Amino acid sequence: MNQMTLTWIVFACASIGFVTVAVAALATATLKAAWLERMVSLSIGLMLATSLLHAVPEALEGATQPRTLFYTLLASVFGFFLLQKLALLRHNHHHEHDGHAHHHGHDAHMAGSGGWLIVLGGGFHNFTDGVVIAAAFMTDIRLGVITSLSIAAHEIPHKLSDFVILLNAGFSRSRAVVLDLLSSLTMVLGGILGWWFLAGAQQWVPYMLMVAAGSFIYIAMSDLIPYVQHESRVRDVYPQITLMACGVGIVMVLNDLAHAAH
Repeated sequence: MNQMTLTWIVFACASIGFVTVAVAALATATLKAAWLERMVSLSIGLMLATSLLHAVPEALEGATQPRTLFYTLLASVFGFFLLQKLALLRHNHHHEHDGHAHHHGHDAHMAGSGGWLIVLGGGFHNFTDGVVIAAAFMTDIRLGVITSLSIAAHEIPHKLSDFVILLNAGFSRSRAVVLDLLSSLTMVLGGILGWWFLAGAQQWVPYMLMVAAGSFIYIAMSDLIPYVQHESRVRDVYPQITLMACGVGIVMVLNDLAHAAH
């Protein structure tokens, strides 16, 4: 059973890495920006529903100290805020026309100095995602699938943004693909190490699920929702709400299927 779980973990992490990088590389060449915003809206629903309707309830099942689990959830939200401030999870994007007094070519200069930061920061982020995926699969295979789906959905717009920055930093398209892929595959390492550690420490799995929930909640509320809030036209709100609801609906259906199988 443990070996089968490890196979699921490695397959999910590797698939997310290859698929998200491939989609990001393709999107920069062919897709319109509107598709990116649609993916973000879907990601919001997926991530919030995965954390609040699945990860948190799974962590609480049979928990002897639920208060401690909620302390973990709160600490994880603050922790991800701190990591973001340290520029480990996300590059701080600058725009020449954002109202600040940046000289011409400021973006290219910032991208050049931040290109390798994107690779290193993305690798750290993906490593933690791998640990989260390991904890989810070790709790329940279906929870692992739902968690992997949520991570993939939010990784696509992030990978697209990172890919553009690497191109602006002067990397060739082929080199940007290779570096982004290597950064993504640290998720496999995180998944394997997470499985190895948690296999001998099952009591930590509920706490890792709470960390996963905190990660999803923080990313959805601090990064994704502000991203779609800039649209002020009423006609743009309806597709956003619809896609958020679709994300929630997907998790609810998978959740019902999981409970029906038990």
